[in-house]
Amino acid sequence: MKAYMQRYHLAVVSAFLLLLILAKGCEKDELLTNSTAKLSFSQDTVMFDTVFTGIGSATKRFKVYNNHDAALKISSIRMAKGSSSNFHMNVDGVAANSIRNYEIKAKDSIFVFVEVFVDPSNDDLIEKDSIIFSLNGGEQDVKMRAFGQNVHLLRNALLPTQTWTNDKPYLIYTSSMVDTLETLTVEAGTKIYFHQGASLFVKGSLKVNGSPANPIVFSGDRLENFYSDKPGQWGAYTILSNGATYVFGGLHFMPGSFENVINYAEIKNANKGIQLDSAIGNQPALRISNTKISNMNTAGIYAQTSTINGNNLVINNCGSHAIALTLGGSYRFNHVTIANYTPYNSRNSASVAINNYYLSGGGAYVYELEEATFTNSIIYGDGGDQGNEIVIDDAGDGGFNYLFDHCLIRVNEDFEPDQERFKNIIWSPQQGPRFMSRTNYDFRLDTLSPAINAGSREYGNLNPTDFDGESRMNDEAPDLGAFERVP
Repeated sequence: MKAYMQRYHLAVVSAFLLLLILAKGCEKDELLTNSTAKLSFSQDTVMFDTVFTGIGSATKRFKVYNNHDAALKISSIRMAKGSSSNFHMNVDGVAANSIRNYEIKAKDSIFVFVEVFVDPSNDDLIEKDSIIFSLNGGEQDVKMRAFGQNVHLLRNALLPTQTWTNDKPYLIYTSSMVDTLETLTVEAGTKIYFHQGASLFVKGSLKVNGSPANPIVFSGDRLENFYSDKPGQWGAYTILSNGATYVFGGLHFMPGSFENVINYAEIKNANKGIQLDSAIGNQPALRISNTKISNMNTAGIYAQTSTINGNNLVINNCGSHAIALTLGGSYRFNHVTIANYTPYNSRNSASVAINNYYLSGGGAYVYELEEATFTNSIIYGDGGDQGNEIVIDDAGDGGFNYLFDHCLIRVNEDFEPDQERFKNIIWSPQQGPRFMSRTNYDFRLDTLSPAINAGSREYGNLNPTDFDGESRMNDEAPDLGAFERVP
């Protein structure tokens, strides 16, 4: 009986405590109604860098804090321009430009998300608005600022022969293509932006005619400073039947593409910079000069069974290869600087890869490598394939002709070069090429670089001026790479 009574009292006490807890939970937080009580914000102005007209921006967010010991009831959160605003907000999952009677508990916070749409009928402009918070008879606000820019907008465009000028940028929002036997000419100073997942495919011909003062820029459409050197922002891809992802070039030259020219351009921040697929002919499928290719998720230049002539190139920060020459072809590179450092990922592949076959069904399909020549060049990086920045992958059948002459190359101590294929090489200098500033992406040579005057005058005469327009022929010998050191 005594044990029964103890259990009974325990049950009564437990029930009473539970009722107290439930009652406490049902109580509303005390509201702070003093007119001096204010909200705090993570920022007082939300800035959108360049937003292309007609295209919604990326979403920005900020936090709203109640730092008080009691709840605050916000009578309204609203966009100052109301329903006519080009800004759109979402408050903790509620999407509307006007929200009433929103409560923030004591010592709590909420997120506010904002995006903007800039009127495509306007040219360059600043779009302004404010989000107004009304509480306890007063108002606070967070300002919105978006810098808009009008563009030529392309979605799935099939391009006939035409010329792009620098009157305003071009935005390739979904992949577009230069049609068979047609030519796209791009004039100096033109900026071409790509949305995520977009590429420019070329079945015909692409003529990129930049100048030293006005290079042509190919980049992603995120223009905030944070994205200035981040790889993987644009370029088409597809998911194969086996679940693998196939990545296309940002500039992708397809079979039959002919006589392409890229001169004075900057190609940056894509998945893969340039790809050529079986692009051959009487003339090189691609002549590329005075061009920077930077910050790629995979390769800078990827070619298979194609032809390229390249000079005065700077290729840096590619997640796999700076240059991959596969399935044979014919390639000449002169005065190239490969500075393949990968600050945003690790890399297990060599900066330069040369190959003449692929395996399928237990057999090897071999293609002739007519020529792969690198002269007066620097091939360096932060390690690659076990410290080698070159990999030679020969099936041992068919033509396989390659040459590295007057180059500075990083390899490890186990690398065994063919002395007939590697001539006048500076192997893995302890101090490296001594670039002016890796971190600032300045790959000119400093005064102590071993690459100074290490080139061949014969190869220098093929391209007597460097990337900056300086003469290579004014001293005892050309410097290696794209830049001549000028005192």
